[in-house]
Amino acid sequence: MNNNPEPLTIQSAICPVPIRDRGYVIMGHGSGGKLSHDLIAARFLPAFDNEALRAGNDAGVVQTPGGTPLAISTDSHVVWPLFFPGGDIGKLAVCGTVNDVAMMGARPLYLTAGFILEEGLEIGLLEKVVESMQAAAAEAGVQIVAGDTKVVERGKADGLYINTAGIGVVRPTTEIGGANARPGDVVILSGTLGDHGIAVLGARGELGFESDLESDVAPLNHLVMAILATSDNVHVLRDPTRGGLATTLNEIARQSQVSIVLREDQLPIRPAVRAACEMLGFDPLYIANEGKLVAIVAREDAPALLATMRRTRYGEEAAIIGEVTADAPGRVLLKTGFGSTRIVDMLMGEMLPRIC
Repeated sequence: MNNNPEPLTIQSAICPVPIRDRGYVIMGHGSGGKLSHDLIAARFLPAFDNEALRAGNDAGVVQTPGGTPLAISTDSHVVWPLFFPGGDIGKLAVCGTVNDVAMMGARPLYLTAGFILEEGLEIGLLEKVVESMQAAAAEAGVQIVAGDTKVVERGKADGLYINTAGIGVVRPTTEIGGANARPGDVVILSGTLGDHGIAVLGARGELGFESDLESDVAPLNHLVMAILATSDNVHVLRDPTRGGLATTLNEIARQSQVSIVLREDQLPIRPAVRAACEMLGFDPLYIANEGKLVAIVAREDAPALLATMRRTRYGEEAAIIGEVTADAPGRVLLKTGFGSTRIVDMLMGEMLPRIC
């Protein structure tokens, strides 16, 4: 048997750059960045290929036999520690799936939840997680209608892993997706960058200083409904989770074959996040968020949409951060405070492991 297989070179519509699969999984494959995309393009998409999956969005949109469009998504959650400032693995699981469904312009309705429990997990802790999930589901207005529970031996998990799946109804006239950004569109971010990733690091004691920063984990479906009630010219919605804003915008730029130009001085970043990134050598553009969305919208509707977002609970700090152009298809560029322009690429490797 050949224990060192020859690396495979492959290209795909999702990842047009040739990749090299060396035959084993590394932590970077879970980063949400380029290695994750390479793995999907090489191993999953060819096996499961279909139109909904090929679109490369946060949720797959399918039609029922009666013609009703549905958005369906699934997500697995492996965060450590299980509880962190502003949230926990249960709230994260519900909000993450609700948000993925909502990013297709859908109204989330139902979730399923699968629990992988490690032997020795305190029942009281599990009860707190379940209570948190119930509260998050109530806020989002969804029901958890099915589930599963498995137990693994002590040491085979980080106490608790959760998988959730969600389903929602898409308005028949809604056409939102990563391939719909158009030159001239405006990019709006619903709030500050990097709160979740840095809050989780702080909960692990890895910052080296005290901080009162909390995770931004939140259900965004009500914010999405407010956005869609304001404008019919919303082209893309996406929540920048693993891989951060930079990776999310690179996905959209490649899907739409446009360039996205950001302005550094317009990016909303809390001082605590900026300080932590400077100390640790991180870029806030790559830090995970769990309660923010990016909206790419027609320029003429941007002022009204920004005003609408700022009137909502989870959009009070929304800001216009850039625009879409046709100059460099597939690229994300950043206009710096010094007047220069730099390329912002997709996350390479693993910056912050196990934060969602």
